[in-house]
Amino acid sequence: MNGDILEKYYQEGLEERLIARLAKVKHLTYEQAMDIYYRSHLAQKIHDGVDDVQYLDYKVLVQILLDTEPELFTETQ
Repeated sequence: MNGDILEKYYQEGLEERLIARLAKVKHLTYEQAMDIYYRSHLAQKIHDGVDDVQYLDYKVLVQILLDTEPELFTETQ
């Protein structure tokens, strides 16, 4: 395996853990959490590897999402 394949595999696992955690913390369905995550600026930063944010713990990333993009959650309440 080359580095790009490993990176993609790691990122997919990170996104799965992040979405599951988001669903649990905010009492959302997995589908709602997935929709919120993929609409977020954080998802794009993780995808693009901005500031190596993709290497942070998924729990930290969920908290960052909650703190920096609260407008994404107003529709689910």
